[in-house]
Amino acid sequence: MAKPQEKIGSSALRQIRPPPLSQHLREFASRPGAWLVVARNIIPVVGIYAFGWSAAVSVFNYWFDGLTALAAIVAALIPRALRETQSKKDHATLGGNVVRGVFVWLLLVGIVGLPYWIVLIPLHDLLLGNELRRQLAQSPALWFTFGSLAASHFWKAFRMGYDTMSDKELKQRARWDIYLLILRAIAMFIMAAHGLAFILVPLMALLLSYLEIWPERALGAVFGNPSRLWEYDPDSSTSSRRR
Repeated sequence: MAKPQEKIGSSALRQIRPPPLSQHLREFASRPGAWLVVARNIIPVVGIYAFGWSAAVSVFNYWFDGLTALAAIVAALIPRALRETQSKKDHATLGGNVVRGVFVWLLLVGIVGLPYWIVLIPLHDLLLGNELRRQLAQSPALWFTFGSLAASHFWKAFRMGYDTMSDKELKQRARWDIYLLILRAIAMFIMAAHGLAFILVPLMALLLSYLEIWPERALGAVFGNPSRLWEYDPDSSTSSRRR
């Protein structure tokens, strides 16, 4: 009975090659919503090259947006994780659960969000430079904007219903959302590491548009069958046999 499981797991992890560019263009032309996605994501590009917006702030926005979205998803998963790992014999207080939850959340954001921390290395001049610090210090509007962005991510994550999903649905939904955010950070790192920081904003606009229009293709190209992300479990015996 073990062999069929191994076959299923292997096919789920097999990468799926995206269709040719011509098919993407045909689908894009036939989907009005796709044009709106590109128009929204291209706003920072127009702002930088036409109106002199700060490239540092735009790149920081991409980085901060992805990291806070990831942190929000992790935060939304913490209550269920604490509840399911706490035995009936434990008599944890509300304060104790809050402390445990915050500690686990910080730990997981540090680990799961590692691609975003690594991005700071090639993009340190933009994300850790004096220009960005000066603009953040002098503009309360930017603080309000980024604060609102973070709050919206947490609001959305806690309304996703992770707490009420079945185990299968939870794995599929959480991995879908988290993997897309990780791909975003990895792409930022690759662009910056290959000397493409000077056109990072246009490239990110295209990438975010692709991830929003064809998320299943991006996931399939890296992680295998996007409809079966829930199957992969590093702790399972099937995964051990594959390795």
